[in-house]
Amino acid sequence: MVNKKYADQLNRSASSTGANYRAACRAKSKNDFINKLKIVEEELDETLFFLELLIELNPQITEKIDPIYKEGNELLSIIVAALNTLRGN
Repeated sequence: MVNKKYADQLNRSASSTGANYRAACRAKSKNDFINKLKIVEEELDETLFFLELLIELNPQITEKIDPIYKEGNELLSIIVAALNTLRGN
C-alpha cells in the first residue's frame, strides 16, 4: 500500500518534469525560460527522491531502478548546468 502511493507520486513528478520542460521550450523570454527550467529542476529532484525511497523500501528492485536513477541524475546535472549558464549570461 505504501509503495503504491510512492509509485503514484513518482509517476506524477516524472511526468511533470517532461511537461514543464516542454513548457520551458515555449518560453516567451529568457527569464520565463529560466523560471520554467527551475520548475523542471525541482520536479526532477523530486523524482529522484521517490526513486531513492522506492529502492530503500524494495532493495530487490535496485538493479531495475539504478539505471533510471543514473539517467535522471545526469538530466538533473544538465538542467543545473544550463541554469548556471543562463544566469551567467
